[in-house]
Amino acid sequence: MTVVSEQVDGENTQAVATGLARLDPTVPAAVNVAEYGFEGRFEDWAGDARYFEYSKAANPIGSGRTSRVPIRRFSPELYAEGPSRIIPLDLSKELGIEQGPATSPGLVANFVRIRAGERVPTDPNATSELFYVLYGAGYSAVNGRLVPWEKGDFLTLPAGSRSVHYAESDTVFYYVHDEPLLRYLGAQAAEPRFRATKFARRDAVAELERIAARPGANEKSRVSVLLANADEEQTLTITHTLWAMFGVLPAGQEQRPHRHQSVALDLILDAPEGCYSLLGDRLDERGEIVNPVRVDWEPGGAFVTPPGTWHAHFNESGRDAHLIPIQDAGLQTYLRSLDIRFSDRR
Repeated sequence: MTVVSEQVDGENTQAVATGLARLDPTVPAAVNVAEYGFEGRFEDWAGDARYFEYSKAANPIGSGRTSRVPIRRFSPELYAEGPSRIIPLDLSKELGIEQGPATSPGLVANFVRIRAGERVPTDPNATSELFYVLYGAGYSAVNGRLVPWEKGDFLTLPAGSRSVHYAESDTVFYYVHDEPLLRYLGAQAAEPRFRATKFARRDAVAELERIAARPGANEKSRVSVLLANADEEQTLTITHTLWAMFGVLPAGQEQRPHRHQSVALDLILDAPEGCYSLLGDRLDERGEIVNPVRVDWEPGGAFVTPPGTWHAHFNESGRDAHLIPIQDAGLQTYLRSLDIRFSDRR
């Protein structure tokens, strides 16, 4: 490698000719670097460099350096009354995220309360927004276009969606988007990756009822409808980063233990007493969760299932229960890292 000494702003510096040539092939081996816009002294840039022995840094989650996603339940009391507003389900402090809010490292879930005759705007720096209408009716103005909605409808919006949501009756949304992921990447969501889409309640319910009526439906791992966008042919998900399922847990049934590397922000629609989930880090030799944490289902409430956590759902009541898990599984599927697994229960 040829090294030449050059005079820059009155100071002798060492200019690496091959390095300059990579930046600009027209730069000759011996140059006055000031003529090419390189001003001032050469800098060191090593101040932030750190070096770790492999075993000390290979698993920062296991060592506690990187915080785990906590199991957390959020009550419908958060939106039961009060003014029109967005209510973030914020775990940013537990996650060590300085710029919140965030419910997981890449997603934030919210309840949105809008009183009749009022409106709430949304305009996050996000690639994907997903709204589910828990109750109420109204319409949204999205980039100058209007779309109506009512209880049970889903609405997904892509990057660049400046929206105002108007409630004709008292309304609550469950609202999830991926702004925390964009903050972490230091990126701006600029290009829409799918078209704004509404999944009407009547269509989703009809499809779920059709699936549930099939012979042997209750023998499957779950009875549910996966919602997908026509633009997401590779991941088969509701947006390119988000995954959503509309499911029923039939009376007296359970979903055996399973896990995935996506986080789940689970919304419970209706659930009689006796519906709950068990969550834990490992299985025993019989395929059962060891020392599980129990999360009782609360209608209109939500809870977080951390990535990689084994979980099973139980309905010990006499009535069906319905839920909507929303995950970052669109992104995980695209990265080929979802790794969903089911227990081989003995």
